[in-house]
Amino acid sequence: MDLLFSGIIQEKGNFLRKFKGNNKYQLEIKSEKVLENIKTGDSIAVNGVCLTVVDYGSNYFRADVMPETLKDTNLGDLETDSVLNLEQSLKANDFIGGHFVTGHVDSTAVVKSIQRENNAQIIEMEVDQETEKFIVQKGSVALNGVSLTVMGIENGILKISLIPESWSETNLSLLSAGDRVNIETDMLGKYVYKMLNNLNGQGTNEVKISKSFLAENGFI
Repeated sequence: MDLLFSGIIQEKGNFLRKFKGNNKYQLEIKSEKVLENIKTGDSIAVNGVCLTVVDYGSNYFRADVMPETLKDTNLGDLETDSVLNLEQSLKANDFIGGHFVTGHVDSTAVVKSIQRENNAQIIEMEVDQETEKFIVQKGSVALNGVSLTVMGIENGILKISLIPESWSETNLSLLSAGDRVNIETDMLGKYVYKMLNNLNGQGTNEVKISKSFLAENGFI
C-alpha cells in the first residue's frame, strides 16, 4: 500500500546542504519533531514531496532525491536555511485532520499575489491547464504539503484563503510573488476523471469535472 500523509504540517525544518552522488542527490534537513520514533526507510513529506530517510541524527535527517524531482518541484530552488514544511507519513491509528495526500507532487504553481483580508491571507497563484482540470472550488489541494480548501479556480488562477494558524505554522507565510509552490491535487478528482473518461471512449471525449458535477454524482 502506498504511504499517505494528512497535509497537517508537524514542524518547519531548515535545509542544510545537498550532496551529489551517482545519478541522484541527497538532502540534509534540520528537524526535531519528525524525528520522533523515526528509523531508516521511513517516509517524510518535505514541502509535500514524499522522501525516504536514509540517515539521521539527533537533529537532522538525510534523504535521497532524484534530479527529476529537483527539476519538477521547488526542492530544486532550495538555499541554505530555506524553511521546509515537514510531516511524517500517517500510521494506522493517526487522526486525519486534513485530507489524504500522497506526496506525489503534480506540478508547481507560481505565486501572483498575496493580500490580507481581515484575519485571512489570500494567495493567488497560476497553475497549468493539466493541473487546473483536477481542481474544483471548495475542493482540497495540498500546497507545499499543506492541506487547504480551494477558494476559487478560474482561467488558470488558483485562489486560497489561509487562516492564521496555517499561515504562521507553515512556510507559506514566507512566500513572495514569483515563488514556486509544490501543488498536489486531490487524488479523488484524478481517479474520478480517469474512470469517467475511460468509460467515455478511452478519453476521446473529456468529461469536465466541476463542483456541480461532483455534487450531482454524490462525491461531495
